[in-house]
Amino acid sequence: HNHGFWRPKSLLDTARFTPSFNSQHRKNHQDSRSLWKHEAVQKYLETVSKEYQQVSHLLNADSLKDFEQRTLKRRWTDLSPIAAAFEEIKEAEREVQELEAMSRELDSRDEKQLLELALEEKETLDKKINVLCRKLFQLLVPKEKYDRSPVILEVTAGRTTGGDICQQFTKEMFEMYQNYADYKRWTFDIVNYTPAEIGGLHHAAAHISGEDVYRHLKYEGGTHRVQRIPETGMSSRMQRIHTGTMSVIVLPQPEEVDIKVDAKDLRIDTFRAKGAGGQHVNKTDSAVRIVHLPTGLAVECQQERSQQLNKEIALRTLRAKLYQQIIEEQLSQEQSARKLQLGTRAQSERIRTYNFTQDRVTDHRISYDARNIKEILDGKEALDQLINRLLEFAEIEAVTEYLENLQAFEGGGC
Repeated sequence: HNHGFWRPKSLLDTARFTPSFNSQHRKNHQDSRSLWKHEAVQKYLETVSKEYQQVSHLLNADSLKDFEQRTLKRRWTDLSPIAAAFEEIKEAEREVQELEAMSRELDSRDEKQLLELALEEKETLDKKINVLCRKLFQLLVPKEKYDRSPVILEVTAGRTTGGDICQQFTKEMFEMYQNYADYKRWTFDIVNYTPAEIGGLHHAAAHISGEDVYRHLKYEGGTHRVQRIPETGMSSRMQRIHTGTMSVIVLPQPEEVDIKVDAKDLRIDTFRAKGAGGQHVNKTDSAVRIVHLPTGLAVECQQERSQQLNKEIALRTLRAKLYQQIIEEQLSQEQSARKLQLGTRAQSERIRTYNFTQDRVTDHRISYDARNIKEILDGKEALDQLINRLLEFAEIEAVTEYLENLQAFEGGGC
């Protein structure tokens, strides 16, 4: 009890949610609108709305001590946007019900024009409710600790029998993320670029900074599969489909990273930087490879012509990788019973397939198909829609899991 009313443990108080993308388990809640209609969601939001009203009432009392006023003010600030979104959705739904009732009466020919206007307004309100539901669940789900961080994004070509589709696909994927960074107005700095002799890409890494970079890219980490007919060779003439893979790693890099690296634990090698197509871009050994001997972690940088600058960038990347190990240890301690889908956690699983012969991209975690591979690889609106679909699914699953746990808690008579 707190000031005479019961306050349930809120999503706002919960430290972390990590979606498992178990689509089989979440079939009934595939979008924000359907989850909004769930009885447990309505019950929970009614409780939050009631608490908000009571906190607002208590804040107007003259008898509050300074500490109580500060505590209630913080709670009011947390609850206010949720309560406002809840009321806004309910008001929009009331308007939809009125329009539906009006539409049932407007059935004569003379009122056809009015009926069309009513249906148009209802469609507009439906879209508004969908947007508000998404906004509401974004408010309910706690923000990830690293969501606002810049990232180190790495791509690596896999192996395939015959052909060069893995290297070519890896190059296309790296360019897709570069275009996406431009679309989102982020900064994309190439740290390492190791081209394949045949025009593709073996490995590359980039430092990406901007607004909410890790939030948008954190579910890109994993194995991406490509299915296509090679452009040259026997398989091309026989129209034979080849399958290959490439992997993406996304490492959050908070600005305050301060990992101590002892110089005696490092092996630093220098070599000549290579450009696209395999040609040397300069005649000095400006590229740097650093190996962290205790962990075996290795990083390379050949972005700059200066060996010193490349060394500094490589050290920064190494610190990010060492920091990621610390993050993973913390996450595994917090949620050891669950399989986390964060960055390097998903490397062993195929997360997405790009089928060129069927012009289809499938994200296996959410059973989502997108047509027009070219638009996805352009790294603009189509990719942004796919990424936002993943984010929405993660938010829905987090809320669903919380409500399931709450129901189990109440059902246990605790």
